[in-house]
Amino acid sequence: MIAEDSGMLRQMLVDLLTRHGFDVTGQASTKDDIVAQVDRDPPDAVLLDIRLPPGQSDEGLQAAALIRQRHPAVGLLVLSHYAETAYAFRLLQDGAGGVGYLVKDRVQDTDRLIDAIRRVAAGEVAVDPEVVHRLMFRRRTVDPLAQLTDSERDVLALLAEGLSNTAIADGLHISIKTVEKRLTAINQKLGLRTSGTERPDVNVRVLAVLTYLRSAPGTGTARM
Repeated sequence: MIAEDSGMLRQMLVDLLTRHGFDVTGQASTKDDIVAQVDRDPPDAVLLDIRLPPGQSDEGLQAAALIRQRHPAVGLLVLSHYAETAYAFRLLQDGAGGVGYLVKDRVQDTDRLIDAIRRVAAGEVAVDPEVVHRLMFRRRTVDPLAQLTDSERDVLALLAEGLSNTAIADGLHISIKTVEKRLTAINQKLGLRTSGTERPDVNVRVLAVLTYLRSAPGTGTARM
């Protein structure tokens, strides 16, 4: 399902996703409408503009929170005009998978958009690389990444974007075993708890991004 108040952009998304084999089962232009449609017939994933009527502020995030509460298996991909860490924090703060945050310009990158939708529908996480870049290289008073090596940071940056272990290995030209070793080190150094979970890779990704967000300046308020 798609929630977007611009009829032109919404139709463009419907046409694009339909051409790539998706079944768009619902369209909405307001928060209340998309939540009601998901309640009636939950889809595999929902694509949400962050600003929806009536307030044109953060209704997309409000809708995402309601959908997650009522239908935790539904994947959520939020689109925003800004790579805003506060928005990403709110979306990811429950530590669960099946969520994504992309800057709206990524809609033009069909492969990235489709990959992100498929990831959240599969219970994984997709975070815009611009957000990851801001968090990885912003200077902080307290930097939770200071204890990581450069190679571990490289792995973590790709993990936060939503890449699989195989894709990380290919991107960094290292073995999957090396990726796994670095992930273990990251997990230990950041104190991320994933024992007893069914998808530890997804949970590490979410918790790692939250670690950045909690220590980054400006996460308390979002730019509007």
